[in-house]
Amino acid sequence: MLAGTGLFLLAMPAGAQQPPMPELSLDMAVLGGLDKITARVVTIEAPVGEPVRFGTLEVVARACKKRRPEESPESAAFLDIWDIKQGQPAQGVFRGWMFASSPALSAMEHPVYDIWVLDCRKGR
Repeated sequence: MLAGTGLFLLAMPAGAQQPPMPELSLDMAVLGGLDKITARVVTIEAPVGEPVRFGTLEVVARACKKRRPEESPESAAFLDIWDIKQGQPAQGVFRGWMFASSPALSAMEHPVYDIWVLDCRKGR
C-alpha cells in the first residue's frame, strides 16, 4: 500500500500545487451608492443583466464573481454605467471590472455619484 503512494508522489513535479478552484458566478451584484450632494448612501441590488437606477445613473451588472469560501475573500463585478439625463443622450461613464477589496483600483469618476462593489450573491 505504501509503495503505491510513493509512486504517486514521485509522479508529481516538485512544488506542484492543486489547480485553483473556479470562481463562483453569481446572479446578483450588491453595490454601494453615494449621492455626493445629499450625502445619501444606499445599497443597490443589481440582478445580472437587468438595468437598475440610482439617481440619473443606469447600472447594468454584466457578471458578478466571487471566490470560493476556502480562498481569500474577493468579489468582483463587470459593470456598465450610463448617465441618463432628460433631454440629453445617454453618456457612458464606466465600463469594466470593479473589485470589492480594492474600490479605488477601478473606480467610476462622476461629479455627483459614487458606486462600488460590496458583494456578489445568489438572487432571490
